Amino acid sequence: MSQTKEDNIDIGEKLGNAEKYVSDNKKSLSIIGGSIIAVIAIYFGYRQLIVAPQEENAQKEMYVAERNFSQDSINLAIKGDGSFPGFEEITENYGSSQSGNLARYYLGISYLKKGEFEKAIESLKAYDAEDDITGAIALGGIAAAHWELGHTEEALSFFKKAADWDENNFTRPLYLMKTGLVYEYNKDYKSALAVYQEIKKDFPNSIEARDIDKYIGHAEGSMVN
Repeated sequence: MSQTKEDNIDIGEKLGNAEKYVSDNKKSLSIIGGSIIAVIAIYFGYRQLIVAPQEENAQKEMYVAERNFSQDSINLAIKGDGSFPGFEEITENYGSSQSGNLARYYLGISYLKKGEFEKAIESLKAYDAEDDITGAIALGGIAAAHWELGHTEEALSFFKKAADWDENNFTRPLYLMKTGLVYEYNKDYKSALAVYQEIKKDFPNSIEARDIDKYIGHAEGSMVN
């Protein structure tokens, strides 16, 4: 028998087995198919009837909280002013909307500014990053909160994550620098030096590069000593 005929028989057997499986399990497969359709219908209903109205309301209420945040009125941004809610209430009421998600980011940064570091970590971890900049800043905020709490290793880990989040010219050199400083605090001067040299080489026009030679010199000198 030729290879082609063997292949045809093999394919025919597989098709026959598939048809038999479908026939034997027709009822079960119908139930599964119906369940998938029902789930899809529920999802789109959820998007249209719950998420969309939530988003519209959240956007209206976010405006005042964002304004208070920009004016450094942190307590009002968090708690609201009695007439308009703050980020805490917005995240509770509209957490599944895009604006409610963004409120978690603002809330976390606000807690960080107030020195409520545990709350800052919780809110920023719950934030689902909408763009590269806020994603990096959220991770950097978690790192800063851990640093203030004395969690050195966690701070180092999140500063590195913040630096690696996106290769842009703003957040990467910023968090590389903070990573280097934590390395120095840990007396890991070799790792600090490597980070500083990366800033000098890859981000020569960044703010962090302005005095980078000073940090490079300090790390090199510390390695000798």
